[in-house]
Amino acid sequence: MIDPFLLLATESHAEGEALIGFHFDFLESNILNLAILIGVLVFYGRKVVGNILSERRNQIAEAIQEAEGKQREAAQALAKEKENLAQAQKEAERIRQAATERAKTLKAEIEEQSKRDIARLKETAAADLSSEQERVMAQLKKQIAEQAIAQAENQLKAQVDNNTQQRLIDRSITRLGG
Repeated sequence: MIDPFLLLATESHAEGEALIGFHFDFLESNILNLAILIGVLVFYGRKVVGNILSERRNQIAEAIQEAEGKQREAAQALAKEKENLAQAQKEAERIRQAATERAKTLKAEIEEQSKRDIARLKETAAADLSSEQERVMAQLKKQIAEQAIAQAENQLKAQVDNNTQQRLIDRSITRLGG
């Protein structure tokens, strides 16, 4: 088969006309052919373009539905995370309150222990002071007694001569029964 365009081109070239040109005569320009071509394009093209537009519309609708689904999922995830955040904040508050209570309890225990330690130290200090006083008093009494005995011996030696001493010894022996 010979291409009709090629056939027309060879005929017009054979007649001496230009291969491609503009014809300003409407009757010679094949308006009828153009109308048929446009009719065929509209008739068959409407189905093709309609199918393409329908497919595109379906793709867009699916994309919108998918986006809405993702939006719902994101909203659900956001709500869940907000709930988790609220729970975490409650837990943090509970832990803070527990720590505050524990700190108060520890403070009271430490204060009580400190009071007991201070009282025990005071008692120990008082006992140490008392025993030290008793020791010093005993030492002073011993020193006073030693000094008194030494002074008495000195006075006796100074006042008692050999005769008086012999008389005292004899008197003591008689008292004892001898």
